[in-house]
Amino acid sequence: MPAVGNDLFLRACRGRPVERLPVWMMRQAGRYLPEYRALRRRHDFLTLCKTPSLAAEVTLQPVELVGVDAAIIFADILLPLEAMGAELRFVKGDGPVFPQPVRSSEDAGRLRRPDVESSLGYVFEALRLVRRELAGRVPLIGFAGTPWTLAAYLVEGRGSKHFPHLLAWSHRDAAGLRALLARLAEVTVDYLRGQIDAGAQAIQLFDTWGGLLDPQRFRDVALPSLLAVIDGVGGAVPLIYYSNGTAHLLETLAELPVDVLSVDWRLPLDRVRRITGRRFALQGNLDPTALLTTPERIDAAVRRLIADGAGGPHVVNLGHGILPSTPVANARAFVAAAKAHGRRVESSVHARS
Repeated sequence: MPAVGNDLFLRACRGRPVERLPVWMMRQAGRYLPEYRALRRRHDFLTLCKTPSLAAEVTLQPVELVGVDAAIIFADILLPLEAMGAELRFVKGDGPVFPQPVRSSEDAGRLRRPDVESSLGYVFEALRLVRRELAGRVPLIGFAGTPWTLAAYLVEGRGSKHFPHLLAWSHRDAAGLRALLARLAEVTVDYLRGQIDAGAQAIQLFDTWGGLLDPQRFRDVALPSLLAVIDGVGGAVPLIYYSNGTAHLLETLAELPVDVLSVDWRLPLDRVRRITGRRFALQGNLDPTALLTTPERIDAAVRRLIADGAGGPHVVNLGHGILPSTPVANARAFVAAAKAHGRRVESSVHARS
C-alpha cells in the first residue's frame, strides 16, 4: 500500500515532532454532510456499514469535503456483537436495540466466538478499498468499542442514561460480568487485528460508558478486559483510548499503556497534562456545540483549546462526535482554525526546544 504523504497524525500519536497539529473529528463521516444524507435516503444504516463500496465512499467524504488529516472507517461499534450471535436492530428514534439482552451468565452462553474474516469481512474489505482510494493522502483509523461499552448495550438492550441492568449485574455477580467482558475482549482483539491486517494505520478504542463506574469498580470490573484488548492488539499501530465522563477516573487512565488519551470536553487539557505529563499524546477536546456558533467563535475556541493542550503532543479533535445539525461551513472552519493555530504553536514549541 502507498506510503502516507500527510503523516502528521501518525507522528503526533507517537509523540514525534510535527510541523503543525493534526486535526480530525469523531463522527466526521455522518449526518451533518449533505452527501451522507443523500446516501442514507437510498440505504439504511446497516446497509451502508455492510456494503464495502458504500462504507468506503462515506469514509472518504470528510477527507475530500472538510480537509481532515485522517480518515476513520465508517462502521459501528456494535457490529462484533451481531457477529457473536446477538440480534441487532437499528430502530428509528431509539437507535440500536438488542431484542434479547444478555443479563446473566446463562444468557452469555448463547454468544459465540465468530470467525471475524467471514462474519466481519465487509469491514476489512472497506478498509482495503479506502486505503487504495486514499493513495497515501492521509492515514486511516480503525476502531472498536471497549468490552465494557459493548456490554452496556448488550446487557441493557439499548442505549440508556443510567444502564441499571448492567450496573446491577456488576454488583450482583462481578465475576460473571468479568467473564462476559473477557469473551468480548477476545472477539475485539480478533476484530482489531483483522482491521490492522486490512490496512488500519491506527486504532481508536471507544469507551463511551466507562464513566458509569466509580474508580474502584472500574479497576475491578472493566479494566482487566480493557487491558486484555490493549495487550492483544500490541504496538503495531498507534492506539487511542477515548472515554466520556471519566474525570473521576483520570488517575487510573493515566496508567493505561496506550499512545493517545482522548478525553471529552468537560476535562481541561491542561489539567490532563498536569496529571499525565508527556506520557501520552492528548486528543480532543472541543465541545461539539461550539461548532453550532460562528466561524469567528470557532476560531477563538480552537485557539484556546490549542493553548490548553500545549506542552506535549496534541491531536486536535472534538470531545465527542460532531452533531448532525452542524453546518458544514463550521466543520471546515474548525479544521481550518486547527491548521492555522496548530502551525503557530508547533513552531513556537520547536523554537524553544
